[in-house]
Amino acid sequence: MNTHAFNAFARAGAAAALLLLLAGCDASGDQANSQMMPAPEVDIAVAQPRDVTLWDSFTGRMAAPETVALRARVSGYIDKVAFEEGELVKQGDVLFVIDQRPYQARLQMARAEVSRARSQVTLAAREAERAEQLWQRRAISREEMEQRSAARSMAQAALASAQAAQDNAELELAYTEVRAPVSGRMGRAEITRGNLATADATLLATLVSVDPMYVYFESDQQTVESNPYGDAISIPVRLGLGSGQDYPYQGQLDFVDNQFNAGTGTLQYRAVIANPEGLFRPGQFTRVQMPVAAARQAILIDQKAVLTDQDRRYVYVLDEQNRATRRFVETGRRVEGLLVIRGGLQAGDRVVVNGLQKILFPGIEVAPQLVAMDRSKPVRNEVALQTAF
Repeated sequence: MNTHAFNAFARAGAAAALLLLLAGCDASGDQANSQMMPAPEVDIAVAQPRDVTLWDSFTGRMAAPETVALRARVSGYIDKVAFEEGELVKQGDVLFVIDQRPYQARLQMARAEVSRARSQVTLAAREAERAEQLWQRRAISREEMEQRSAARSMAQAALASAQAAQDNAELELAYTEVRAPVSGRMGRAEITRGNLATADATLLATLVSVDPMYVYFESDQQTVESNPYGDAISIPVRLGLGSGQDYPYQGQLDFVDNQFNAGTGTLQYRAVIANPEGLFRPGQFTRVQMPVAAARQAILIDQKAVLTDQDRRYVYVLDEQNRATRRFVETGRRVEGLLVIRGGLQAGDRVVVNGLQKILFPGIEVAPQLVAMDRSKPVRNEVALQTAF
């Protein structure tokens, strides 16, 4: 090899060595940069056990305690409709008035008949007394005395009949005013002024009571058998409307059916709820929660902390070095916006509840920020919890 070729080869080797050195420097720099990256911040909450009441949810239907189909008790033409459709009425309010003139005339006739019968009684009584006096002096026959006594009894019976007819006429006249038998909300008028209403046949309107209201719901056999309250009534229930998660209305259980429905295998419950503002209406669907069990020292966590791996659920728990490790759990019912953990967690475990997307792989070190498990409540004993870990 000549000198020129040797120098060219030496220069090429030096260049290759320089490139390798530069590559090594870049790699070590990247590694150093990666080691200097800060740990991702996540929110953690401490699992603390507490006694809770477990509630089960049902679909209920509102019903009025009293529903009245108003019908005429006497026949006649409707003279007045005295209510607005859909309005609230009080017990005793006049709703319909049937033409009263024929019944007023009948009452006058009945009163006149009572007056005539009363006069007949007075006359028959005097004649009977006179006949008894004459019989004592043997001035008349016994047969005539008995006839006058019987005439007095017949006059008294006629008076009683006339008085009964008068009472019936007064009652029929009162029936021309159709009054509200209960307080509640009126439906639409099924008949209007000028139309003929037939006694005990024509439906005038429907009236439903509105305060309080009933809510009926059904529970399956398994839930009934596991319910520690059994058939006890006066149990509080919670109600909610729409598709929300809140149950802002309070009611009370007041009836449990005495047998299961053979067709559905369910047992019917009924709760009563105050409705002073008229929020509930008969036939309305509602969501109902009823206590079905009591759990002592149950661990509750935020449902957002629970992830799913195929058919298994797990959470991320921090160890002493703030490394996030996967922990499989067994979940139960929801209570007050939190999820009951039946297995897999212990009191004091630090559970990641927010920032789960920052945990790229199990074992990653994170920077924990303590928050309350229930976001609607402040963190309790925050200083003690932070120093404990």
